[in-house]
Amino acid sequence: MAKTKSETVVEEGVEAKPVKGVAKLEEEGDIAADYLEALLDIADLDGDIDIDVENDRAALAIVGGKLRHLVGSDGEVLDAIQELTRLAVQTATGDRSRLMLDIDNFRANRRTELTKLAGEMAEEAKSTGNSIKLAPMNAFERKIIHDTIQELGLSSESDGEDPHRFVVIYPA
Repeated sequence: MAKTKSETVVEEGVEAKPVKGVAKLEEEGDIAADYLEALLDIADLDGDIDIDVENDRAALAIVGGKLRHLVGSDGEVLDAIQELTRLAVQTATGDRSRLMLDIDNFRANRRTELTKLAGEMAEEAKSTGNSIKLAPMNAFERKIIHDTIQELGLSSESDGEDPHRFVVIYPA
C-alpha cells in the first residue's frame, strides 16, 4: 500500500499543522470500516457502516441493529472502540488518525444536547456577569462547548486534568 504525504497548510508565513488530503482520509475510512466490520462479525452484531470525511478527518458511523451496549452509559465504550479503531488505522498506515466514530447516533445526539447547554449557559453568563463552570467532559464534548461559545461571541477555556477536565464560560 503506497503512503501519501500529508499536505501542510501555510498561513501568513507560519506553518500550521498538516492537513491530510481527502484521498488519505478516505483510505483511513476504508481501513477503519474493515476493522469495524470484523469487530461486528466477531461479536455477531448487525450494523451498517457509513463513511464520510468531515472537518479534515474521517468520520464513521455504525447504524442499525441493537448497538446501544457498544456506546456504554456515557459513551465510554464508544470512546474505547474509537481508540482501538484509530490504532488499527495507525498500524495499517503508519500515521496517527483523528477519525471520529459514532454508534447509534450517540455523538450526533450529544452534540445537539451540548450545543443547547452551551447556549443556555452563555445566556446565564451574560445575564449574571459571572463565569460558569460546567461538569467535567471529554475532549469531544469540550470542543463542542468551546465552538458554540465562540460562535455566540463569548470566551471559554478548559481547566483541570483529565478525566476531570471541564469548561469555564466567561461573560463578554
